[in-house]
Amino acid sequence: MKQNPRQQAILELSATQPLTNQFNTKQSSTEVFGQNVFSEEVMQLRLPKDVFAAFKRALDAGKTIETRIADVVATAMKDWALEKGATHFTHLFFPMTGGSAEKHDSFIVPTRGGKAIEQFSGKELIKGESDASSFPSGGIRATFEARGYTAWDPTSPAFIMEGPNGSTLVIPTCFLSYTGVALDKKTPLLKSQEALSKQAGRVLQLFGQPVERVITTVGAEQEYFLIDRKYYFLRPDLVMTGRTLFGSGSEKNQQLEDQYFGSIRERVLAFMQEVEHRAMQVGIPVKTRHNEVAPAQFEIAPIYELSNVASDHNVILMELLRTTALKYGFACLLHEKPFAGVNGSGKHNNWSMATLSGKNLLDPGSNPSDNAMFLLFLAAILRAVDRWAKVLRVTVATAGNDHRLGANEAPPAIISAYLGDELLAVVDSVVKGTPLPGKTGGTMAVGVTAIPAIPLDNSDRNRTSPFAFTGNKFEFRAVGSAQNVAGPNIALNTAVAESLDVMTTAIEKEMAKGRSRNTAVNTVIKRVLTEHYRIIFNGNGYSAAWVREAKKRGLPNLRETPEALDKFIDPDVIELFTTYGVFTIQEVHARHEILVEQYVKMVSIEAGTTAALARTMILPAATEYLGMLAATVTSTRAALGATAAASTRAAAAGIARELAALTRAIDALEKALAAAHRSADSEVIAVRIRDRVKPAMAAVRTHADILENLVGDDYWPLPKYREMLFMY
Repeated sequence: MKQNPRQQAILELSATQPLTNQFNTKQSSTEVFGQNVFSEEVMQLRLPKDVFAAFKRALDAGKTIETRIADVVATAMKDWALEKGATHFTHLFFPMTGGSAEKHDSFIVPTRGGKAIEQFSGKELIKGESDASSFPSGGIRATFEARGYTAWDPTSPAFIMEGPNGSTLVIPTCFLSYTGVALDKKTPLLKSQEALSKQAGRVLQLFGQPVERVITTVGAEQEYFLIDRKYYFLRPDLVMTGRTLFGSGSEKNQQLEDQYFGSIRERVLAFMQEVEHRAMQVGIPVKTRHNEVAPAQFEIAPIYELSNVASDHNVILMELLRTTALKYGFACLLHEKPFAGVNGSGKHNNWSMATLSGKNLLDPGSNPSDNAMFLLFLAAILRAVDRWAKVLRVTVATAGNDHRLGANEAPPAIISAYLGDELLAVVDSVVKGTPLPGKTGGTMAVGVTAIPAIPLDNSDRNRTSPFAFTGNKFEFRAVGSAQNVAGPNIALNTAVAESLDVMTTAIEKEMAKGRSRNTAVNTVIKRVLTEHYRIIFNGNGYSAAWVREAKKRGLPNLRETPEALDKFIDPDVIELFTTYGVFTIQEVHARHEILVEQYVKMVSIEAGTTAALARTMILPAATEYLGMLAATVTSTRAALGATAAASTRAAAAGIARELAALTRAIDALEKALAAAHRSADSEVIAVRIRDRVKPAMAAVRTHADILENLVGDDYWPLPKYREMLFMY
């Protein structure tokens, strides 16, 4: 029997014992955690007391580190790194590509006499120079204006990344143009944190609390798929786009629900253990691992960290997943929808606010003052989600996430907030002036009567809500698995800062009229909750009834990326970001242009790959099989007569029809793609791609997937779903 590369891969996989002993350590997790991090503890041991104290004061206050302090820190950092085996250092930055970037420089500096010394200065720590010409800028600078700068972010600790032949000191940084314009995702995230801290500080002051820096914390759960690398390299669509552009679902997918939280296969567990070890070494606080819903799908989840640190760590973790997978013969797929017909992958962004001393501002507490402050923060967040729903939607708008949102496996594109029954009852009591359930007497007066203690698990989880309160945090579940979480958190921080500003100003005006603080707070909270009550939805976000209800409420339903991205340059959105110093007008327009171009480029690559694979792999395979059937019909008719050949002739006729239909669909796709690009306006191209190219791609896939089920197994060149998802 004929054996093609796909079948050969299956035989090799079945005959090979998977390597599960690539990694072994007897260290405890507490010994491993942070062992390669230049942490505050390490700094305290290595820096003079006055230098460490000055560094800490600047860090806690969000101030610039003085050059003289940076020089001492740099020397200590270099000595520590050399002891850890580092030979190079790099400024890690996060350009608008969505990933990370780095340029490695040696510590070595030549001296006279053919010798060398190892050197690292405060200037090198604080600022680096990189060629910025080939990174997306959205028109901020011309291609010939190549200079870009990296600027040290001291709030995100430096660390050692161990490599196969040495180690590198990695310093998380911002990335700026020659004129100081942000070319990255970290810089605006830091600015959004400062904006929120300033407005939240006004709330603390209002309630007589110690005024200190307020931080936002994030825990980013990461979903991903693992498939055997032998299959991966036989799937050019996975190599080029990160997802399968063809593939008929296997008879078994996830319908038995036996993958979720199931026993983890030994090979996968070995991979997970090494990822966790390497992550903990660099200070990523990974906590949870488990099988996800879809076959061959998994999740890793960390504990909460400062937002910008969590964002850095998530990008690093994605890279660790990809690189470690190679050692175990896997390919790690981070695309939001690598396989049709089974669940895609998201990244749940668990977000909260806390003071620098550790007080969680989204903890309801048990006394009237805490209750009132919590309700003020809650009302501000609900107002932010309602008022700036379109901004939050923009931050999760990508070509990959379009396949996932609203697909009965992820939240819908309609942004709403889930509170749970107990907290909703509290909100209803404020809005409607009704007694709290189980309470006797009058209605609740904010700041006077205590809210009943709300346990962390105060209600069942709502997996269909894009933005759900889960005890002492909100979970933004619409973020795509391949995304940098910086974008959603920039929007969330800025929107909440604006709401806190508006509400605190309104309370101050009420108090200026002679009203007491409690009365003023109660008045403003009630007004805001009433005006933005429409954003609260505790029901099934997947239902068609919710789509109709959301429309009735006036909530936006931005179903696909092009229509969502248009909202990013609305005048009120630009005003939001510029007012709070997060983006300039130029930076908003630049990011809009970059996001539109990324959508156009990604779908265009998918469309070109679809046409190429269909024409050069699927058509030839089906044609060859059809030729074999035709020869069989001829030989059977000659030997046994026309009746005996009838079934084979019918099968051949069916394949011939699909081949003709597939050929027409490929032609139509190529024409649609060419026509879409007959414009100089990327927004016009994006709309054409959405309306014409994507349907044309779907048509090609439909006929190709039908052929997969008609063509003999030994002729089909692409690894099938039943192999990729179950044989590993």
